[in-house]
Parts: sequence; C-alpha cells; structure tokens
Amino acid sequence: MALSGTGLFTPPHAISNSELVESFNEYARRHNAAHAEAIASGVMPALAESSVEFIVKASGIKSRYVMDKHGVLDPAVMCPRIPERPNGEISILAEIAVAAARGALKSADRQAGEIDGVLVACSNLQRPYPAIAIEVQEALGIEGFAFDMNVACSSATFGLQAAADMVAAGHARAILVCNPEICSGHLNFTDRDSHFIFGDVATAFVVERADTARGANAWEVLSTKLKTKFSNNIRNNFGFLNRTAPEGIGLPDKLFIQEGRKVFKEVVPMVSELIVSHLAENGIEPAALKRLWLHQANINMNELIARRVLGRDPKPGEAPNILEEYANTSSAGSMIAFHKHSADLTAGDLGHLCSFGAGYSAGSVILRKLS
Repeated sequence: MALSGTGLFTPPHAISNSELVESFNEYARRHNAAHAEAIASGVMPALAESSVEFIVKASGIKSRYVMDKHGVLDPAVMCPRIPERPNGEISILAEIAVAAARGALKSADRQAGEIDGVLVACSNLQRPYPAIAIEVQEALGIEGFAFDMNVACSSATFGLQAAADMVAAGHARAILVCNPEICSGHLNFTDRDSHFIFGDVATAFVVERADTARGANAWEVLSTKLKTKFSNNIRNNFGFLNRTAPEGIGLPDKLFIQEGRKVFKEVVPMVSELIVSHLAENGIEPAALKRLWLHQANINMNELIARRVLGRDPKPGEAPNILEEYANTSSAGSMIAFHKHSADLTAGDLGHLCSFGAGYSAGSVILRKLS
C-alpha cells in the first residue's frame, strides 16, 4: 500500500500569542472585577493572567490559524463565530476538507473518478448525520462509498490503516482520507491552561496500491500499528444527550478539558514504547529512520518521544515541528508535518508517522519513499 499524495488547507486568519494573551487578560480583568466580592470572600478564585512566555514554555506554540479571528479575540465573546449555513449549501467542515482533498488528488496525480472511497477522520464532526464524508464525496464527484470516523487526535493514522486495509482487500482502488479540524470550536478560550492550544486546518491524503502510485512524493506503507487505552484525562462531554441533563449544559466539560500533567506522564511512555516495538517487529533500527513526523501537540512531548525512540537528541529537522505556526491541530498535526517535510527525502528513505491523543489512542505508521 502507498500514501501517494497529500493536501493542506490553511485558514486565512492567524492569531499570535500576544494577540491571544491580550484578549484573555482583558477577559480575566473583566471577570475579576465582576466577581470582586466573591473573590474577596474566597467563594471563587481570581483568574490569573496569561503571558506569551508561559505559552511558549508550556507548549512551544507561537501562533495558530482560525476560521474566525474576531470572535476569539473579543473579550465579550471568546469564541469563534461561524454562522450556520442553509442545508442546501456545503457545510464549513466539508468545505475545508474538499479544499485539502483537491490538493491531495493533485499531489497523487489522481482524478475523482479514480477514487472509490472517502473517509473523513477527525476529532470534531460538525454533525452526526448525514456523514461529512458523504458530503465531501458528493462535492468532489466521487463514486463508491464514504463514512466518518473519530479517534480524536489519532484519527488520521487510524484512517490511514482503515483505508490501506480496504484497498488491500480489494474494496477500492484508492481511498481519499480527509482530516478537517475546526478545533477552535471546542476550545475554552477562557481557560488559562488551555486557551492557546488549538488551531484550525484541514489535511487530506490518498491511499492506493504501491504498484499503482504515481505521485511525485509517494510513500510505501510498510506497516501500521494501532493502540488504545481508556483514559478520562482528555475529554469532551458535548453530545446529543446534553439536553436530557439540562443541569450540565454550558459547563466546562462540554468543551475540551484535560489533565495536562497526567497526559504527559502517561502518553510519552505509551507512544515511545509503541514506536520502538513496532520498528523492532519489522526489523528496523531507529537509526535507519530519516525522519519522524510526530503528532503536534506539545514541543516538550515531541522532543522527549523523539529522544526515547532515537536514543539521542534529534538532529535539526529530523523530527520537524510545525507547532510554532499551526499550534495543535488534532488529527491533522502529524500530516501537516509530513506534508511540509517529506518531499526532500529520496527513494528508499525510511520515515515514521505517528499520532497520539485522547482515548488514549496512538497510531504508528512506517513509511518508505517510493519516488
């Protein structure tokens, strides 16, 4: 099997750390003034201000792209404003998926008529039905089948294995996998510990047989390995049953929440072990890898995982970081890193693609450059 082409859609609006901090701190000041009496009496704590230095040290993030900048930076709103569209118009999530998909098809040198299936694999689906993937399929004029899947930040690698398995089984000649992520929609911009984490983006890629791949940057999928382990440390409780429990509507757990220190402590060894064991099962020494395309959640996690896998500090460019520009883009993060930092390698080079996140979930993919 081969990953024969990739595409990337980047939203038009960027928000710097300084802009985000200015907005958050103004919100915090207004909040503290409005609740001064309760804060003074100890009923509730005052909100501490954020800082650019805090964000960079905690995450390595310096900027992010969003679908709506004004709402996010308005201290009276602190949320993107993305109007609903009539049912006759393409949904916003499908629209950005299609934009990335067109790039992937071009990269793979494929037409829509050569694709037999579409997967939309992402953390945040705009609606439960009809499937976003079927909407993308319709917009691109693709025959065959389509469905959505969600394994949080690991959705792209899980989608890659699902697509590869279906192509190998003869169910499709080629499958398009899209990872549209409007993460700003589920981020609590009033939470100092997480208001800076996410950005919006969409990636896409084509999976087909290695002997049919003709893209200029095609990679053979040598092996995939998936792992999940239940954890509540990253969670979002928003869902269709919320209205049946009105006492919970609007509470913080209906947006992204996490226990960051616990996640770091538990996910780093889990992912490192998965990668090392997967390489060993395929008789590959870590030193043979030319590049690691890791999930882009936190620079400290990425550096430690790379160090544990390689047994040394990664060389510049060996484990590329796109966090500074894009922030955490959930399922799309490792695909952005691959899209931007893979074409320079040569035929026969080995690389490793990995995603990890809520679940916990992790996907490991060993790749070899074809062209």
